[in-house]
Amino acid sequence: MSDAIKHSHVEVNGVRLHIAEQGEGPLVLLLHGFPESWYSWRHQFAPLAAAGYRVVAPDQRGYARSEQPERVDAYTLLHLVGDVTALIGALGAEQAMVVGHDWGAPVAWTTAALRPDLVRGVAGLSVPPLPAGPPPLQAARENFGEGFYQIYFQEPGRADAELVADPKSSFRRILGGKSPDGKPRVWVVPAGEGLLDSLPEPERLPAWLTEADIDAFAADYAEHGEHAFTGGLNWYRNIDRNAELLTAFSGRPIEVPALFVVGEQDLVNAMIAPEVLTYLLGSLTPRLHRHVRLPETGHWTQQERPEEVTAALLDFLRHVEELDEKSER
Repeated sequence: MSDAIKHSHVEVNGVRLHIAEQGEGPLVLLLHGFPESWYSWRHQFAPLAAAGYRVVAPDQRGYARSEQPERVDAYTLLHLVGDVTALIGALGAEQAMVVGHDWGAPVAWTTAALRPDLVRGVAGLSVPPLPAGPPPLQAARENFGEGFYQIYFQEPGRADAELVADPKSSFRRILGGKSPDGKPRVWVVPAGEGLLDSLPEPERLPAWLTEADIDAFAADYAEHGEHAFTGGLNWYRNIDRNAELLTAFSGRPIEVPALFVVGEQDLVNAMIAPEVLTYLLGSLTPRLHRHVRLPETGHWTQQERPEEVTAALLDFLRHVEELDEKSER
């Protein structure tokens, strides 16, 4: 096993992606969310590689050290799933275990639903599988108002400029901030305020996040200058387009083994009622191995609770290996 994380670039679907990798063996893809990069999986590389896996975490299209297509509509879920499927082939593998956090979770779930031939097992952190339905942004407006962050992100250039004005401060506020009472809250920007006004910079970072981590994220994003956050924001600007493109697959179950991990203080818990979450997992992941709820854990699951998340992933990987062995007998 290699004891160092290696960095390189791979071209998939005409987009140059930066990848970080470690280890040898069956392929495990780790897909980050917003506003993150491969670095969000820093704690998972060594233990997964030591367990006999080839661990690869790309900066997904538009993020960090990867290329940013200019067109907003180049960031649909179908494009992102296409990147994952092409990456599996480019890495010389026939299949992969696919793990996603935040936005990476919908990419992982959708890849597993549409291409079960390529996905041995799928794990989603924070965001459960969601069926396509009515225009999601309309429902968001009705439930949370115009200040809901996903609505706020829709205007080209606005959130982009606010976030890039001071990237280190943006990362401290988004990753390191939390509600005063510790309860999950929906991110809503009050009328007349800017995006980050609703997220005061923390006096000190939480124990799981260091200034060196903030520096690492900021350095990853520096390559794209004033457009550092635009690629990731463009994912949000395709939310309604995704629903339209994936309507034909609405309700399609994920036929491969699955794992779901969420923090009890994750903002997703404030957006999806427990009974709805139970229904979604039951109807869309019939081969669900476990639903893991982590106490005193917010949205940044694998960074906040690296040991617990890694243990859940290793348990799931062993489960899939055992299933594969049984099917070969």
